[in-house]
Amino acid sequence: MKRCKILIAIYSMLLLSSSSFAQSSVNDLVKEWERAKAYTKEYLDAMPAEKYRYKPTPEMRTFAEQMLHLSATNYAFAAAAAGNKSPYGMGELEKTTDKSKENITKIVIAGYDFVIGGLKKISPEQLNEKIQLFGKFDMARTQVFEKAFEHQTHHRGQTTVYLRLAGVKPPQEKLF
Repeated sequence: MKRCKILIAIYSMLLLSSSSFAQSSVNDLVKEWERAKAYTKEYLDAMPAEKYRYKPTPEMRTFAEQMLHLSATNYAFAAAAAGNKSPYGMGELEKTTDKSKENITKIVIAGYDFVIGGLKKISPEQLNEKIQLFGKFDMARTQVFEKAFEHQTHHRGQTTVYLRLAGVKPPQEKLF
């Protein structure tokens, strides 16, 4: 009987510690997305309003279109990972006609808030649940959030060139 109580106690401690670890993972993810939101806002603020329609070459997206693409993917991935409904259908956001600095900033920041809000509603246990992303990729919810993070980092990074070509110094990197 004593051995059984010891095993139950050990098992309980393991459950608590893994739950605590998972919770800190949720908190860490929220913190990283908050940092990315602030960093992206600096990019949005740095680009002059008259340069939001700027594109380095004819086949590339404009600065505004890059930011809309970044945001559209944030919505799509976060909706799938958190099990929420995105306010935008696939490809809809990128067709936005009002590409003013004010509107693009509003849309992009709202996209980050959607991701962060979805993360905050996920339990630590749900982070490791497997889902099927876009009907073809089996992965844990946390991996979906990580893929979204990688995507937004990639496209924000591309806009560094847009800023430099527009004669603007890009914001200082924010790794921490």
